[in-house]
Amino acid sequence: MGGLPERRCWPTGPAMQDLQNRLARLKFRAWHRGTREADYMMGGFFDRYHSAWGEQEVAWFEALVEHDDVDVMAWALGAQPAPDEFQGALMDAMQKLDFVEIRR
Repeated sequence: MGGLPERRCWPTGPAMQDLQNRLARLKFRAWHRGTREADYMMGGFFDRYHSAWGEQEVAWFEALVEHDDVDVMAWALGAQPAPDEFQGALMDAMQKLDFVEIRR
């Protein structure tokens, strides 16, 4: 996962339906974390970047949402180093926090 991917070509047929289902589940999980802060961080990240994701990035985010919010937020805020499997361009993008939009 070198840099953030450009918008990828979507699969077709059953593979497309599978990807759409996975993304729908991820969107729900990203926006329903348990705290407003985690919702904004994970949901905002998902909304900003998911349209450019391929299989590898979707699998990365699926693994990430399995972790506790406290851990993910610590990694994103740089309070703790992220595990090796989450290091790379996507974690770098998450650590920028430029995707969090808070409505006032």
